[in-house]
Amino acid sequence: MKLSMFALLAVLLTESVACAENWPCWRGPRGDGTSLETNLPIEWDAATGKNIVWKVPVPYGGHSSPAVWGDTIFITGADETKPRRMLMALDRKSGKLLWEVDVEDAPLEKKHKLNSWASGTPATDGKLVYVTFLDEKEMLVAAYDFAGKQQWKVKPGVFSSVHGYCSCPVLFEGTVIINGDHDGDAYIVALDREKGTTVWKTPRENRTRSYCTPIIRDLGGRTQMILSGSKCVASYDPRTGKRHWILDGPTEQFVASPVENKGLIFITGGFPDKHIIAIDPTGSGKITESSHVKWHHLNKGVSYVPSPVAAGDFFYCVADGGIGGCYDAVTGDIKWQERLGRHHSGSLVAAEGRVYFLDDDGITHVLKVGPTFEVLATNKLGEEAYSSPAISQGQFLIRGEKHLFCIGK
Repeated sequence: MKLSMFALLAVLLTESVACAENWPCWRGPRGDGTSLETNLPIEWDAATGKNIVWKVPVPYGGHSSPAVWGDTIFITGADETKPRRMLMALDRKSGKLLWEVDVEDAPLEKKHKLNSWASGTPATDGKLVYVTFLDEKEMLVAAYDFAGKQQWKVKPGVFSSVHGYCSCPVLFEGTVIINGDHDGDAYIVALDREKGTTVWKTPRENRTRSYCTPIIRDLGGRTQMILSGSKCVASYDPRTGKRHWILDGPTEQFVASPVENKGLIFITGGFPDKHIIAIDPTGSGKITESSHVKWHHLNKGVSYVPSPVAAGDFFYCVADGGIGGCYDAVTGDIKWQERLGRHHSGSLVAAEGRVYFLDDDGITHVLKVGPTFEVLATNKLGEEAYSSPAISQGQFLIRGEKHLFCIGK
């Protein structure tokens, strides 16, 4: 009897460990806002302390999201008084600041009122952590070890935009990939993780600012790095930078990251028009809406800044102005559209059959995955929040305007 009980405990512990995930970069381990974590809280309240594990002040401003590896949290910030760009490491169990480093001293660039001077989320592979900022007219990328010692720092290209800077590093095999869409000689660049040297650099011909972080998937018998921006949606080989296919439009500028579900790529956002499109990614060369776009919605309920999420058989997004929506992933049929807050900047996350919508007022609406509109909880941080949640080890890490919150049972 004792042996069987020990065996059962071992299985339960193994399953618990297997479900625990790091959140190593923008939008998590799969780059799409989804988590395999279990036993996550549905309700919390900062005013009463309900399910608030800890809350600590963040000394430097920014809209970047936390990256988590094991018991270390990484966030970036801008010290506006110097000015300088900072990388901080915190202890996940207590929120204690472990160390901070001055990545770069540089003047504050002109930016959009909803942007920040530290909007790019760090990325880590468990050995090094990678950050990127704007150094006046050039993109800056740097790597640090887990003790805060700089390993390399490079400036792989120029960058110019009246809306400021935001690019999140994407890790693939031995490289760090950075999107350099801007109002000039735009590009995507891959750097060697260990040295910072350029592995490949691919030009983007439309020379238009956008802030999309690409996703990488094996689709159509090939590895594809897909992103919107620069007046197009395009797919590249992340090993070489060579383009697989390109779809012109459907508009000029993008911010939200793509997601994938049911073998389709979903793109949201745009300026001046806002679109949701579902793309069959099996094409080559120049593709068109008639050949590879499976469904298309325009303007109402479409997000520009917040990235969407796919969960179950559905696709979810929220417009910047607060209208959330659920769509059938394959057909595009609208299942519901409802108001979920005053304004949204943060991106959606999904776990355990739930989708979490965090608005700018720090209120998170928790919805059940499914074709009907079912709100499970409405949770308050007590302060504004413009970043996106991270999920790791049964907890949410949410950055507010003044504090970092650890939320868990």
